[in-house]
Amino acid sequence: MKIAVSGAGGHVGANLVRMLLGQKHEVRVLVHTSSRALQGLNVETVKGDLDDSASLKRLCHNREVVFHLAAKIAIGSESYDEVYKVNVEGTKNLAVAAREAGVKQFIHFSSIHTLVQYPQDTPVDETRSLALHSEMVYEKTKALAEQWILKQNSNDFQVVVLNPTAIIGPFDFKPSYLGQVIQKIYKGTLPGLVPGGYNWVDVRDVAQAAINAIEKGEPGERYLLSGKWQSLKSLTGMVCAHRNKKCRLPVFPFWLAHIGVPFLVLYAQWKKQEPLYTKTSLNILQSANQHILNNKARKVLDFSPRPLEESVADTLEWFKKQQYL
Repeated sequence: MKIAVSGAGGHVGANLVRMLLGQKHEVRVLVHTSSRALQGLNVETVKGDLDDSASLKRLCHNREVVFHLAAKIAIGSESYDEVYKVNVEGTKNLAVAAREAGVKQFIHFSSIHTLVQYPQDTPVDETRSLALHSEMVYEKTKALAEQWILKQNSNDFQVVVLNPTAIIGPFDFKPSYLGQVIQKIYKGTLPGLVPGGYNWVDVRDVAQAAINAIEKGEPGERYLLSGKWQSLKSLTGMVCAHRNKKCRLPVFPFWLAHIGVPFLVLYAQWKKQEPLYTKTSLNILQSANQHILNNKARKVLDFSPRPLEESVADTLEWFKKQQYL
């Protein structure tokens, strides 16, 4: 098939494009800044961004399917307008270009964070309300984008939404926020842990479910792509099992971690790095629902998440081959 991918240079995009090429699809990608993750791949590249209508038209021309991955993750001091412009207006711009170009399918990558996580003792499925009133910039903007794109679904422009949880796995060139966490745990440079955790899912399983959505996804539906919830402490144990030295990381209570955030941010700025612990990231860890159901994706998209131990091992092996560790 003739397929277009926005955000192809990111973690999910790097895996998705490789899988699409492996299945002999013809792939065109939108590249905003770095194309490192796509070097050596047989793809057609369009330079531009979600605010450039001309590049979006070139991306969508003569395509049957558009995968929309491009987004701005916000866990720090990013302004609402800055994130809204990419996550909401950018989604609208791409969808309009796709529809005008005659694209039949639009597969939109959303996030588990677009759904309200409370009550935490009740499992989350596709019927949960959107977090349209969240105080977290990323959650709110992605929820607004998901609400809008689902309303665009029609017989001529079929929309499928995917909501993955915390993604890890190989081909993480940047690396991603979670890839950085795994690297710091392995190197022993993470200052400490907090009591919370994430629902972790392998990037390869997410990418395969996305490809399956072309043939099997029901238009106008969302699918939760979740793996298994594990605490940061448990993840640390899995990472440290691949080291020669034991990991001895203290677990700080959330109240103490929140007090330390300004100092961690200043330290990260001094080291010219992105802070891993911020007010937003701590809130996400603290509020994440531990029971995210993927029954619908398993049934419809043949989604089959692999064990987290396998994902951790493969991630570390890939980082080592790239000399990131």
